[in-house]
Amino acid sequence: MSTQTGSLTSGPLPCAVPAPMQVMPYAASAPRSGTRPLAVEAPVNLVYGSVPHAVMMATPADLEDFAYGFSLTEGIVDSAEEIRATRVEAGPDGLRLHVDLAPGRLREHLARKRAISGRTGCGVCGIEDLAQLPRAGGRAASEVRVALSAIARALADLDSAQRLGAETRAVHAAAWARLDGGLAAVREDVGRHNALDKLIGALMRTDTAVDAGFLVITSRCSFEMVEKAARLGAAVIVAISAPTSLALERARSYGMTLCAIARADTVTVFTGAERLTDGA
Repeated sequence: MSTQTGSLTSGPLPCAVPAPMQVMPYAASAPRSGTRPLAVEAPVNLVYGSVPHAVMMATPADLEDFAYGFSLTEGIVDSAEEIRATRVEAGPDGLRLHVDLAPGRLREHLARKRAISGRTGCGVCGIEDLAQLPRAGGRAASEVRVALSAIARALADLDSAQRLGAETRAVHAAAWARLDGGLAAVREDVGRHNALDKLIGALMRTDTAVDAGFLVITSRCSFEMVEKAARLGAAVIVAISAPTSLALERARSYGMTLCAIARADTVTVFTGAERLTDGA
């Protein structure tokens, strides 16, 4: 067994990158500026025998281990001996993780090849190649303004609005808050992507104006969550947990306001702070 390295010859890729941010208290107080490390989220295209198989969103560390473990748990191999080598190549859209299988195993794999679904936010459903990664395009509405007090109100009300969460402690929630912070709609699901899709569907069915509120999610803010918000046309997204590096990159490219690590007394703003106001 061996590992070959493609174009990543300058050393390992960073698994965390510093991002400028502002911690904004809801009460009258000056913001605190600084930096915070964000986990790197990178698309990794697993390729077997020159044929793309799946794109998984991953931290770009221990990719040889990832190749072996993924290949085993997906039923592509039965033992480590069936993998002859791995090789990582960096490209403009992400990483390609080439897995060289033993000839007999490769023939079997290609004979039953199929697109897989992403696992709990770590993959991109049905995507086999980096060129197919979703990109919403467009820019968020610049005229939207959200008061810090509205964010505080939405967060304070969200716990009691999560009925299934209170019963099971096993689901995520996505909410649409009006500009005054009142919750107009809340949807829950075991999958964070599903919860947001359900909420977006509810907003579509009621023809809700996207410049009349903001999104709140109880989960980690990965790039898919930003992409879904951008497809809706939302200008502001507030997440309970931290964003990933790619989520921040996409939010900036769409001109969105990305707030995260939202707590009872503060919210951390990574981009788009100009949309936030001190007013009620």
